[in-house]
Amino acid sequence: MIIDPEKCNACGLCVKDCPLECIGLVEKKAVIGPDCVRCRTCVRVCPRQAVQEIEEALGDRIICSACPVNCRIAPDKSGACRRFVNEQGELSRVRPLVFYDEIRGQHLPPFSPSLSPPLITGIGAGTTYPDHLPAPYLICDRRDEIDVVTVVTEAPLSYSGIKIKVDTDLSIGQEGAEIRFEGRPVGMVETEEYGSKILAIGGVNRLTGKQGFAVARAIAAVANRQAIELSIKKGADLTLQVGHPPIINKRKTDRMRVGCGSATAGLFAPLLKRAADEVIVLDSHITSQFSHHASGRFVGMIPTGIQLVFPLSTPGRYFGRHGAGWGGTPIENPLEVITSVDSAKTPDGTRVLITETTGEQAAYYIYSADKGFTSIPLPPEAEEAVAAIRQTCQMSRVSAFFAGGAGGSARAGVTRYPLKLTRAVHQHQAVLTVGGAPVFILPGGGITFYVDVEQVPEGAFSWTPTPAMIVPVEYTMFLQDYEAMGGHMEAVKPFSEIRGRIIRWKQPRRP
Repeated sequence: MIIDPEKCNACGLCVKDCPLECIGLVEKKAVIGPDCVRCRTCVRVCPRQAVQEIEEALGDRIICSACPVNCRIAPDKSGACRRFVNEQGELSRVRPLVFYDEIRGQHLPPFSPSLSPPLITGIGAGTTYPDHLPAPYLICDRRDEIDVVTVVTEAPLSYSGIKIKVDTDLSIGQEGAEIRFEGRPVGMVETEEYGSKILAIGGVNRLTGKQGFAVARAIAAVANRQAIELSIKKGADLTLQVGHPPIINKRKTDRMRVGCGSATAGLFAPLLKRAADEVIVLDSHITSQFSHHASGRFVGMIPTGIQLVFPLSTPGRYFGRHGAGWGGTPIENPLEVITSVDSAKTPDGTRVLITETTGEQAAYYIYSADKGFTSIPLPPEAEEAVAAIRQTCQMSRVSAFFAGGAGGSARAGVTRYPLKLTRAVHQHQAVLTVGGAPVFILPGGGITFYVDVEQVPEGAFSWTPTPAMIVPVEYTMFLQDYEAMGGHMEAVKPFSEIRGRIIRWKQPRRP
């Protein structure tokens, strides 16, 4: 890689973004050092197209095939990711393999089956307010010859919200766009995660804001797996229900893509090779051009001279754009993805298959310099490849996880020393569950958790017009640990007293 000094204006973007820090500014011009591995980062960030790629012999460098970047690594040097090094002409991982025994007890939580699941759930337990009173139920039983206690309550959580995962490659709206429920703002579109859209509803600022009641009802509806209608500002209308396919602009989405366009090329390489001389898999994130892709080269494809409309990422991989067309891109007519053809590299009779990551749409063409692209029905080999893509897709569905903060005053109903409870949860001495479901505890301060709402019994969530969410929370721990943290031992009752009974919560008497 070299930099044209006439075009370089010393903006410094290549210096900042070079992963190996091998570009510097000399006399107000960028200069690439000898450790360059040709990762092309500088090419992509330069606003003046000042970086030029030149062909040169490998010499004693080796090409890393661990990712599509294909770094050219000099002896005793690493690639752009710093994970692999050229050791005497062989590619070697910088860090050795880590065995489970090496990290047992260091980073992994200790496993104690005695503390899971809870003795009872908080569903139907009722609550205590003010919070200095003992929790509604503090139940003790013996497990594996150890005394275990579960403390439960239905806790009001203002610090809460819900994240909705929508499996679709269809465009629903811009990231950051406002989400509306009954015409009122309740959340926003988050960043996408793999092949899914993520919606965020709620959070303390929205719950305590002007539209707090609508926010609370929306969270409760999603958490209780009810169907809910939402709209995205300048985007789609959605009908969502956890466990069901999403309905986007009145269109039900049946399939979740098997992977991005690049992953599709890698997964189905042998089939794609038989299907055509060039295969383009349209995707709003990474569109692939098979003959140029690493997987295509690996199976012996000859690169064609077909040029695509999207910006290049790495060979055979292009950054797509969002839209209502094929593969969630703006492409309505599949040939729109092709901008030009180098006939010297694309002989007459070249077969071209264009499809998408779900395999729901596909088109097949024969190219000639005189006639361009002529559409024909998919031959059997192409039908087989597209069917394999389609059949490998998972069914689209809506998922959600509730995010809550249980580090507030509700802890006083568990123990006289709330900070000890927080520490016990983070140190895995106390197991927090929600409606009997396991949770993920976020590290750091407080007790902030995520729970998959599908693992919680339906109807377990409710809301109160403070507004706040009402959530069944359980803490299970060894009885001796509970006593040591200042637990309300006087209120602990044996499980035998309530086992098999139908119990309805009654408000405790006030002194």
